[in-house]
Amino acid sequence: MKVPVSALLQSPVNFLALGAGSGLAPVAPGTFGTVAAIPLLFLMPNDPIKFAVVIVALFILGVWLCDQCAKSLGVHDHPAIVWDEWVGFFITMIAVERSFLFVLLGFALFRFFDVLKPWPIRLADKNMHGGLGIMVDDVLAGVFAGVSLQVIIWLISIWA
Repeated sequence: MKVPVSALLQSPVNFLALGAGSGLAPVAPGTFGTVAAIPLLFLMPNDPIKFAVVIVALFILGVWLCDQCAKSLGVHDHPAIVWDEWVGFFITMIAVERSFLFVLLGFALFRFFDVLKPWPIRLADKNMHGGLGIMVDDVLAGVFAGVSLQVIIWLISIWA
């Protein structure tokens, strides 16, 4: 059953799960969803511990939001659901200076791991279901991207 866009966006749950509508982009919804998360990054706490607490809360909320939206759409992990991209991108950016360069690198690394889905990300994507399944592969992509970004930052610091 095709759900009209207007009906999707009227529901606060779907509105959030669809990244305030950014996931409804006709091409590359995950990329557009991640782009929509960039301004929100600047609203996140600067303290890494507080940042992590917010991410945990967003993850827990996201499991429920994504599950409910997937049920509304009748499709598990519909591409338009991008709350998981928001959380994954935020994970990438924990303890990272919010400069143009690092935000761009974090964005590129997160999209790389989210699209490529190396092991164990692909394993989680294929074997986990419901809201938790929707969220976990992006959390793992965020961890991979975050570790990679921290290594790049460390390399930059020793070469500077």
